[in-house]
Amino acid sequence: MKQLVRDLKDKDQVDSTFFVREKFVGIGKNGRAYMSLQVGDNTGYLDARVWDRVEEITNEFETGDVLLIKGQVQIFQNKKQIVVHKLQRKDPSEYNVEDYFAKSNHNPHDVFAEVLVLVKAMRNDHIRQLVLDCLEDPEIKPKLLQAPAAKTIHHAWKGGLLEHILSIAKIMQFLGQHYSFLNKDLLLFGAIFHDLGKVWELQWENGIQYTDKGRLLGHMLLSCELIEKKSSRILGFPEDLKDILKHIVLSHHGKLEYGSPKLPHFLESMVVAMVDDLDSKIDTVRSIVIDEKGHGDKWSRYHEMFDRYFLLEDLNEKY
Repeated sequence: MKQLVRDLKDKDQVDSTFFVREKFVGIGKNGRAYMSLQVGDNTGYLDARVWDRVEEITNEFETGDVLLIKGQVQIFQNKKQIVVHKLQRKDPSEYNVEDYFAKSNHNPHDVFAEVLVLVKAMRNDHIRQLVLDCLEDPEIKPKLLQAPAAKTIHHAWKGGLLEHILSIAKIMQFLGQHYSFLNKDLLLFGAIFHDLGKVWELQWENGIQYTDKGRLLGHMLLSCELIEKKSSRILGFPEDLKDILKHIVLSHHGKLEYGSPKLPHFLESMVVAMVDDLDSKIDTVRSIVIDEKGHGDKWSRYHEMFDRYFLLEDLNEKY
């Protein structure tokens, strides 16, 4: 019988499967390694700690896997956590994916239609044709309707990539109007293409995992290959425009240490990188608040990614 995160109570014995959303290995005050996990299912997430045999088991699984966890629930700093005694990675054939992953609240065909309306209003004929040729490609469209935007961090559900694209595209609409000197077509192109390679980088049929192609090449290179392939079939497509579009993709992580092979070198590429980061972080923190406020606490657990705790109160309701 699957134990649900929302039903776990202090001192409960745990013998069930959970999805690994975060994994961190550190060194404790006693000089010994420990492992900090965030595990859960579609009812919520909670912390888990591994104190024994950390070096031995750390390479047996990674974020995005589902584990069989045996242990006990305890209260630490007023929050529930699982002290893990044993864990074992489960093969995707051994569990139902829907039990562990968030679901979209939107119809992907409706989201796609909204994106298409924005694309058809582009002024530059070459960029508009390139984007339409990609979105309406019979290989790409079915993948885009289902692809997640990431393995664990943000928009990590089927259809999440398309929702991430539309969210950024709408922000770009506003920014293009507010900052009239920006090239609106380049902004919209960046919203759509920056992560488009993820339709090949990730697979989602048995949980969200990286494909071999994704591990070897990465979504930025895959997006650039798509630009090259599709633009070469458009009569008179300018070579310098092709370079501009590729640069937007290659620089959209903003910093070299974040995985971009190039820093943004013109304003539109900087804006794409900043808005991508903004939308990703907003969705991540929103998910943290939704997942953790159900535990009845006022503050979230400590999140290493953001180096802080988050207030869990709904400020819309309070004020």
